[in-house]
Amino acid sequence: MKQILFSGMIGLFLTLIGTPLLIKLLAKKGYGQFIRDDGPRTHGSKKGTPTMGGISFILATIIAYAVTKVITSSDPSFSGVLVLFLFAGMGLVGFLDDYIKIVKQRSLGLRAKAKMAGQLIVGIAFAVLSLQFADLRGQTPASDRLSFTQDFGWQIGPVIFVIWALFMILAMSNGVNLTDGLDGLATGASVMVFGAYTFIGIWQHQESCANQITAGPACYEVRDPLDLAVVASALMGACFGFLWWNTSPAKIFMGDTGSLALGGALAGLAICSRTELLLALLGGLFVLITMSVVIQVGSFKLTGKRVFRMAPLQHHFELKGWSEVLVVVRFWIIQGMCVIVGLGVFYGGWQAAK
Repeated sequence: MKQILFSGMIGLFLTLIGTPLLIKLLAKKGYGQFIRDDGPRTHGSKKGTPTMGGISFILATIIAYAVTKVITSSDPSFSGVLVLFLFAGMGLVGFLDDYIKIVKQRSLGLRAKAKMAGQLIVGIAFAVLSLQFADLRGQTPASDRLSFTQDFGWQIGPVIFVIWALFMILAMSNGVNLTDGLDGLATGASVMVFGAYTFIGIWQHQESCANQITAGPACYEVRDPLDLAVVASALMGACFGFLWWNTSPAKIFMGDTGSLALGGALAGLAICSRTELLLALLGGLFVLITMSVVIQVGSFKLTGKRVFRMAPLQHHFELKGWSEVLVVVRFWIIQGMCVIVGLGVFYGGWQAAK
């Protein structure tokens, strides 16, 4: 358990001290946020705020994980490294998008096809590799069976699994990206979900089928649950430190660099911990905001009318007169309730299987 404490504390420390240094560097180079004209008018004051802040917590998370392994003299796991690969790989795609927006002065960033291609390359590589590297019990980082609180149902096969994993990765990356519209909203919501996955990893480790002494009928067939908790803790700590600078009024934005990375990390943790469908509950706010965009676009195309004043959903409430801080805090409360319900369902699944 020392690994979990160390990774979280190191991640927190690195972003607390590293983010202001990144802010100065980005401000010096003039890498400021581009604000779209069709957004809420109150966002005009955010123009020029340094962006690409995801660099801060991406580096902090990876360093925290590596330093923790050195301090505790423990070996990295394939599951942990693969989640970090997906996290950093999606962050790289987001970085290229941000860089083109800011440096090349092209407001839409990467071309849609190029951005999708980058996400697909990283996602497919993760999905394929996650079905390799079996341990002595034959367990690979991921499973080609669907999962909720544990694996269930028939094997779907490697091809369908890759498609399913890609769907999860793209859905969560874009979900976090859509949520990242107000100061601290996506960061704070992500902290809660990473905290939940820290707990899930610890619980799965204690109730692992690999433990021949305590293993019971409700044990978890997860390859590296403790190391997934170490990764989740590093992510939680790094995001917490970043939130200090990202909360309203934000001194820095995460940009697509951060939002795509966080979405990838959430999907990777869900896939490797065999809690794929549970992620829809744990990350309920991201699902809600994504669905608001789907409903808005679908309604406008079918009827020519809009359901919300503006999508994503957080901007609808801004246009209704809610202050930015009020929207963020209330949405955090919603996300907190989603995490509580998700963890309750996770524990209920364990109880039911006993």
